[in-house]
Amino acid sequence: MQNADAPRPGETFALWLKPLIEPLKPLFREVLAVSFVVNILAIAVPVFVLQVYDRVIFHAGLSTLQGLVIGILAVVVFDFILRRTRAKILQAVALRIDVAVSRRLVDKILALPLRSLEGRPASYWQMLFRDAETVRNTLSGPTAVLATDLIFAVLFLGIVAVIALPVFWVLVGVFAVFIGLAWHAGRFVASATDKEKLKVINRDALISELIAARTTVKALALGERMRDMWEERQEGSIVGGLERGSEAERYVYLGQSMTLIASIAMTSIGALAILDQKLTIGGLIAANMLSSRLLGPLNQLVGAWRTYASFTQSADRLGRVFLEQDEASQSAIQMPRPKGRITLDNVTFQYGPEGAPAVDGIKLEIAAGGMVAVMGNNGSGKTTLAKLMLGLYRPSEGHVFIDGADIAQFGRKDLARWMGYVPQDCMLFAGTIRDNIGFAYPDATDEEVIQAATLARAHALIVNLPKGYGTPVGEGGNQLPGGLRQRIAIARALMGDPPILVMDEPTSSLDRGAEEELRNSLLSLARDHTIILISHSPPIVQACHNVVIMERGKIKAAGPAQKVLQPAPRPAEAAPVMRIVPTDEAGTGAQKS
Repeated sequence: MQNADAPRPGETFALWLKPLIEPLKPLFREVLAVSFVVNILAIAVPVFVLQVYDRVIFHAGLSTLQGLVIGILAVVVFDFILRRTRAKILQAVALRIDVAVSRRLVDKILALPLRSLEGRPASYWQMLFRDAETVRNTLSGPTAVLATDLIFAVLFLGIVAVIALPVFWVLVGVFAVFIGLAWHAGRFVASATDKEKLKVINRDALISELIAARTTVKALALGERMRDMWEERQEGSIVGGLERGSEAERYVYLGQSMTLIASIAMTSIGALAILDQKLTIGGLIAANMLSSRLLGPLNQLVGAWRTYASFTQSADRLGRVFLEQDEASQSAIQMPRPKGRITLDNVTFQYGPEGAPAVDGIKLEIAAGGMVAVMGNNGSGKTTLAKLMLGLYRPSEGHVFIDGADIAQFGRKDLARWMGYVPQDCMLFAGTIRDNIGFAYPDATDEEVIQAATLARAHALIVNLPKGYGTPVGEGGNQLPGGLRQRIAIARALMGDPPILVMDEPTSSLDRGAEEELRNSLLSLARDHTIILISHSPPIVQACHNVVIMERGKIKAAGPAQKVLQPAPRPAEAAPVMRIVPTDEAGTGAQKS
């Protein structure tokens, strides 16, 4: 449900776009000045025609014709130079808008809390960059030129009043009709464009899911099902586009019809005025030429209203994102390196106002140093609890403390420096292995990178590769085996030697030998680091000093591992008997139980 206090579209438009345009006002003034001269020069051709008909032809003034031709050619050359100048100014405007909006959008996405980013599909965030392009193109493209031409439409109307008063009132009536037509077009096309955009977002969300889950789609032969879903959503976007196009074309054709009617009316009334000797033939022709300069921009306005509607919607979407609350990036004061004691005081967290709490009233204190295993069934709240400890989620109720200090006061940079994190999905970034290990520390030395890789038991595997630490990882790390990808993610978390390590299923892609090697490294680190592991791996869990077992968002049991993990007595079972059948001469064999 939308907040009643949320700003309306016009308010979001003004709040972020006005400060952006303010520094560009000198450039816009230059565009306006050049457009003024260009529109003044546009009068030259109708005046040329008027003079040719009324003076050159009537009086056979060949010398006058020569002078007029030389003058009009000079005007054409000057007009070309001015239009090129205006285009270059608008290119500068486009560049500055593109840099300003895109940079602000990237900074905003990086500054938003994790819940805000998770609350919308990836296609929504991708669409925001297309919205930034829409804002740029509208403020610096043909629509910007059209806006300046509309300002000077009244100028041509006034000139028609001077040289052809009998047809002036025709243009006044047509002008009023076009304004009403453009207003109605704005209402209907904006609504249709908004509906089309929602359907396009729905379609693009499916594309994002298809690309992200391409391995699953292939493995489970989901191609036909995904194709049917794609066709359904593509049909919706096509229908939305057709409905919007139908609305827009109706008004465009009405505008074109009005232009023809205006030309017919002007010619008919002008002919009567010529017969009454109230207008000359040259005056009528010049008035018709000037009417094209007046009605042309109005007709374009009706057709370009979709662009203006998209601009308004794009600016509104960007404005609403820009107005969202950022998470703190810097702490108010620099605190010393914590020892690693974590306290959760009655912490509750809900993903939505109507859902059950994912974490419900957790009270827990983890002493500095040692390894703690967090266990529980799927959906018990383990990963949510880890994100609360990391400060990625803010509790709905309660507080999380590090060494007695509420983590809400710390910026993301400090928290990331103090707490290393290995998520379930070990996403790597395009680049080399070294780039990924030292991603958060671009100035890290080779020795520091190697040390982190060694602790993660990845160094021996990396140096055996033909390119070693310079090996490209591919998109998301897809060019590396899952086990090595996971070790690199662990090494990345160990960079900077954070006093707290939170690892979510860090051995899910490791074999038993690699698990045991990692366990030994973690035991060594646990002497002076707090290590929290979400894991069910026996080698890892058995090495932990304490265990927390969660169930439905609550702590079911917690304490020393030897006490909590005491196995329950099992009923005696007859072990299955397996007999190995020797391979026969044909090379076949079988196992029977």
